[in-house]
Formats: sequence, structure tokens, C-alpha cells
Amino acid sequence: MAKDGDIENGENRGIDEMKEPLIKHEKIVTYEDDKSDESSNGGSIGMVLLSTFVAVCGSFEFGSCVGYSAPSQSGIREDLGFSLSEYSMFGSILTIGAMIGAITSGRIADYIGRKGAMRMSAAFCITGWLAVYFSKGVFSLDVGRFFTGYGIGVFSYVVPVFIAEIAPKNLRGGLTTANQLLIVIGASVAFLMGTVVTWRTLALTGLLPCIVLLVGLFFIPESPRWLAKVGRHKEFEVALQRLRGKDADVSHEAAEIQDYIEEIRHLPKARMLDLFQSKYIRSVIIGVGLMVAQQFGGINGIGFYASETFVLAGKGNDLYCIVTKETDLQVPVTILGAILMDKSGRRPLIMVSAAGTFLGCLLAGISFYLKAHEMLLDWIPILALAGVLIYIASFSIGTGPVPWVIMSEIFPINVKGVAGSLVTLVNWFGAWAVSYTFNFLMSWSSSGTFFLYSGVCAITILFVAKIVPETKGRTLEEIQASINA
Repeated sequence: MAKDGDIENGENRGIDEMKEPLIKHEKIVTYEDDKSDESSNGGSIGMVLLSTFVAVCGSFEFGSCVGYSAPSQSGIREDLGFSLSEYSMFGSILTIGAMIGAITSGRIADYIGRKGAMRMSAAFCITGWLAVYFSKGVFSLDVGRFFTGYGIGVFSYVVPVFIAEIAPKNLRGGLTTANQLLIVIGASVAFLMGTVVTWRTLALTGLLPCIVLLVGLFFIPESPRWLAKVGRHKEFEVALQRLRGKDADVSHEAAEIQDYIEEIRHLPKARMLDLFQSKYIRSVIIGVGLMVAQQFGGINGIGFYASETFVLAGKGNDLYCIVTKETDLQVPVTILGAILMDKSGRRPLIMVSAAGTFLGCLLAGISFYLKAHEMLLDWIPILALAGVLIYIASFSIGTGPVPWVIMSEIFPINVKGVAGSLVTLVNWFGAWAVSYTFNFLMSWSSSGTFFLYSGVCAITILFVAKIVPETKGRTLEEIQASINA
């Protein structure tokens, strides 16, 4: 996609452009530069917050789509006479649509803009939900689910990119993490509502965040960096001024953006194969590696199996336990992660998070091992419950949101779009692979499954310690220098 003459030169612009001082030939970033950047951004963040709110309606929609299948299973199977395999296809086709959406997301966002991509995604989701609501059989239900999957596949890329491109550097990490927070909230709300309304009514509720997003897009500016990239200079200046406040001096930031745009005009158009060149491969390894660590640590499998694990822990009310997990744990912990993102830094947060997920998997694995061998029976419920809760909390504070933030920061601007599409695709493929294989692994060995996931979590700590650079508060040049070193 993104192929318009102007756009092509830097189709990947994404989040990195956000990155404070934009590149200048042999420009040395000094303390004075940082001060100027802060002052230019110091007018007002009201429009930034409003724009972020509108964008994360797409994240809420993401969560709604993911959380829809669990509470609707019995209703759909009963009303439409679905077999287990037919319903499994309905549930899994979401990830297939999302993978296709991920492949095209970077180019779409470059070609029609960030707001245009969000509008298109919302349209796909609305079409999908209506198809689900009016469905009378397998085909229309699956088509609707596929459409919503495609929509959230694009949302999963464009929302963090848009937020990062409009946010001041001191708020970039926290605001980008709002993406993960709203996904969690959306999934929780979908589950809760699914317990009190029919599956058709629940499908209609999925329209609401899309409608709010479509209306909200009329009141917020487009990404200034994208506008500058495509040569819409007057709109670029207006958008930047709206984001920074009418009384803010944006001349310094605007000049940096314009200088940077001139720099990237000389960069070649990026293709997927270009990512495997030596100058990009380390960034690709970091981005892909973090997404592999996030998904293959077992989050989707453990999330799906949480209710049964809580029952093992002696909790008879599955609903109570899932609500506790989702609402009382994930949401506040994700908020804490957003607060810490720009304070503690990305690396410490994800390493502590991975250590917590390792411990959680280890405890859950031990509980299943003890149960299989009928040992220490009184300890089994405590270990199982503690393991799952520790895992969910640890994942929510770092391993969940941080990879998306780092993904938005590590790629050179000329490969941003295509690299972002690749990383998002890997994430969705991992989500599908883990959810598909989880039951097979549990049939093989319940304890072994959790021990396997704990091994992935342990490797994640080593991977981050050895490969992943700290990106908090750094300019694009500094991040690239750290990666290349």
C-alpha cells in the first residue's frame, strides 16, 4: 500500500519519527536541544490526550473481539447447532483475519494515513459485527468473524504508531501502553456483558467503540509526521499546533520534523527482503524476538485455561474467578505498567515481568505435577492459584505492553511500515499457534506444558539482557547507535 510518491520514500515512518529530535546530518543532540523540545511541547497536552482516547477506542474494539468467543460459545452452538469443530473454526478465524490485517497494516497506514487506516479498520469491524448479528449459519458467522479479525489486525499496528507519533517524548511510553490497557478492559467488558446478554446482543455492543472512534476522528488531527511526509505542509503545521497547544512555540519541533523529512526522502523504498540486510537485522531480531517471547510464553493458552485452573485451586465459581483475574488484576496492573514505562525504563520492566511469568508458570507446573503424583494435596490449590495470578499480573505489567512500545521505537524510519507489519504478523501467528497447540500440550503433560512456558520466560530474560537496548528518553540516533553497537 503506501505507495504514493511522497509516501513511498518513508513508508515506514511510524512511531520512531516521534522520537524526539529528528535526524539531522551529523547533528549532536545536546542538553539545549532537549530543553527546546520540552518547551515546544509544554503548551498543552489536552489534544494529545483526546487523540489518544479516540485511538484507543480501536484497542478497546480489539479486546471486545478477542473476548467475544468465550461467553458466546454455548449460545451460538445451541441456537445455530454448531459442532465443537465448527465453533473452533469460528473462534480461530479471527487470528487468520488478524494476520492478514497485520501484513497490510504498515502499507495501509502509510498510504491513507493513520486516521484513514483507523477509519478503514472500524468499517471492517462494523461490517463483521453486523454479519455476526444477522447470521443464520456457519458461512456468514465465519465471514463476520474474519472481518473483525482483519480490522483488529490493522488496529494492532496503527494505534500504537499513531499515539507514539503525536505524544511528547516524556509521555510516549505511558500513552502507548494505553493501547494494551484498553485491550484488557475491552476483553473484560466483553466477557462480563456476555454473561448477561445474548450472543447477538453482545455482537451489537461491539459496534459502540467503532462508532465512538469514527465520530472522534472528526475532532482530532492527523499525525503531523505523516502529513509532513506526504507534503501537506499547511495541515502539518496546523496539526502540530493543535497537539501542542495554541500558545506553544512549535517552531523548533516543526523545523526538526521538516529537516528529518528531507533526510528520509533520500532513503530507498523498503521491501520485506530489505529487513534481512545487516544494517536492519538486529532491529528485526529484537522486534520479532520480543513478540515471540510475548506469545510463546503461553499467555493465550494460560488465559484460556485459567477458569479450569481456578477450579483446581478450589474455586467453584468460574465466573467469579475469571472476573477476578481480568478486572481485579489485569487492569490495575496494566495501569501500573503504563506509569512505570517512562520512569523505570523498558528493559527493567520487561525483565522483571519475565521473571514473574517464569515464577507463575513454575508454580502452576508444580501444582499439576503434585496433583498427578497425589503429593502434598493441601498445597495444590494454593500453588495453582498463586501461579496463575502471578503470571497474569507479571504479564500485564511488562511482557504484554512493552514489546509494542519497543517495536515502535527500534526500527529506522525507512523500514518502519514493512517492519511493523512483519512484527505484528509474528505476534498474531504466535497467538494462533499457542491457542491451537495448548490443548494438545495439556493432553501430553499438564505440568510439562507449564514448565515449557516457564523455560520460554527464562530465555526472555536472557534475550532482553543481551540483545534489547534501553529506549526510554532516547532519540532515534541514540537508539540506532545502541542497537548497532
